[in-house]
Amino acid sequence: MRVAIFDFDGTLYKRETFQLLMNYLKKHPEYNKYYGRFFRSILPRFIAYKLKLYPESRMKERSMQIYINALQHLSKQQILTFFAEIAEIMQDDFNHKVVEKLKQHNKDNVYTMLVSGAFIPLLEPAVANYEFDQIIGTAIPFNDDTFDQTTPIFHIQGERKKDKIFDALKDHSIDWENSYAYGDSYSDLPVLQLVGNPVAVQPDNELLTLAKRKNWHII
Repeated sequence: MRVAIFDFDGTLYKRETFQLLMNYLKKHPEYNKYYGRFFRSILPRFIAYKLKLYPESRMKERSMQIYINALQHLSKQQILTFFAEIAEIMQDDFNHKVVEKLKQHNKDNVYTMLVSGAFIPLLEPAVANYEFDQIIGTAIPFNDDTFDQTTPIFHIQGERKKDKIFDALKDHSIDWENSYAYGDSYSDLPVLQLVGNPVAVQPDNELLTLAKRKNWHII
């Protein structure tokens, strides 16, 4: 079985979702009251990260945790609705070239996977108009109808993406050499190196340099 693995931020979706999440919370007519607490919590860590005192992977995970913590007083349905509203306004910013690649893989019966650090309740409605065989993202822990504050999130990034992919495909025999992966940053390397057809999409400088050296396809 061949697979095609797509990153979301900067790849299928042209922008970064976390900036959109922050802006949406800040301007939300009802939930903007939670933005101040979120901002005060994230600012010291962001400064430490900029001073290279806080690793990027840890910064990303803590930022996601702080963000969802800001919504802790909402019900599960309110949180799902909140992310669905954000997903709706994302639709004009998908990378059409990558969308065409996805559609072609679907026609060719390639098993398609969306693997992202974004929250699953954001990913699922965001790509509802596209065909993916599997979606892997960062789960939000719920306890019945409420957010579970006692369970930390497990942010899907870097090597964790690869681990999740292997776990999802453990019952299948994969033709990795004839499979595809799409990513935009050097942190996507663990996934890009799995396949015989890695594609760098709007790559950052580090990934662009590597892609040119290895003669990878670049979008």
